[in-house]
Amino acid sequence: MNARTRPLAVGPLRAFEAVARLLNFRAAAEELHLTQPAISRQIKLLEEELGVALFLRGTRHVALTGAGHQLLAATLPLLTRLDRTVRQLRQDAGRQVIHLSTFASFASLWLLPRLEAFQRQHPHLDIRISANDQVQDLEAAGFDLALGYFVQPPRGSRAEALFGEVLTPVHSPARELRAAEFNLPPLREPADLAGHTLAEEDDDRPANVHAKWRGWLSAQGLPDLQPRRWLLLNFTHQQVQAALSGQAVALARLPLVLPQLTSGELIESFGPSRRLSTPAQYFLRVSETSQARPEVQHFCDWLRSEAALTRAALKN
Repeated sequence: MNARTRPLAVGPLRAFEAVARLLNFRAAAEELHLTQPAISRQIKLLEEELGVALFLRGTRHVALTGAGHQLLAATLPLLTRLDRTVRQLRQDAGRQVIHLSTFASFASLWLLPRLEAFQRQHPHLDIRISANDQVQDLEAAGFDLALGYFVQPPRGSRAEALFGEVLTPVHSPARELRAAEFNLPPLREPADLAGHTLAEEDDDRPANVHAKWRGWLSAQGLPDLQPRRWLLLNFTHQQVQAALSGQAVALARLPLVLPQLTSGELIESFGPSRRLSTPAQYFLRVSETSQARPEVQHFCDWLRSEAALTRAALKN
């Protein structure tokens, strides 16, 4: 293989990272349980492989060259990810683990309240949830499946729609008490929102544009309505919390607050007649390398059954 294109061995990179971080060959050798000459040899081999000097060596000090800084910037995240993966593999050895990525609010409001039922049915399975609002490449990131909210699912991925998005204003009984205390107008018609605080989705990603108050207000014939004040929040579950505490009226994603509406913790401010469907949907994506695993199949079947219950509730 051409010397300019062949990959580097990991061992010398580990030695390089330790010396670059500690700027001391002896300390690096002690940390890696090697001799100082062994560390020096690995660094020399790495420099010969690259054809550049990585360190400026003085009698009493060591410093990185420009090339050394470049290599360190690439090496640190690589080794960090490698170490994390190795720790996880060792921890998971002998156990069945499902790695799941989903949006933070979906995890908090929809998935976690239901998850105990699945775990009772499958006590031998471990579920690892990564709450990340970024779209993940499942294969590259090592996830078995992902639950996401999109107008269009990511290109090149097999995505299965679970249920659609419906928006509806919600408030809590505490909001009604606060309205009476501060002489705010009762919430009988959408125009009454002008006297209240509205919790707004402070996120301009394409899927979230449809969850803004302005779209719902326009659909009610009130495109120019301004509330008493705005409460801008990054995540849906924060808006729901603001509504639960009586601080604001939230434009809720109905699939995520059905339990709170059933329990009476939240009130649908203007009833089902003012609900608004959006083009977005909630999708399930499964990694190609994981889809044949029985435990992943069981979990996906359970997700589909829970999604069917949510679809049915949205029709009521």
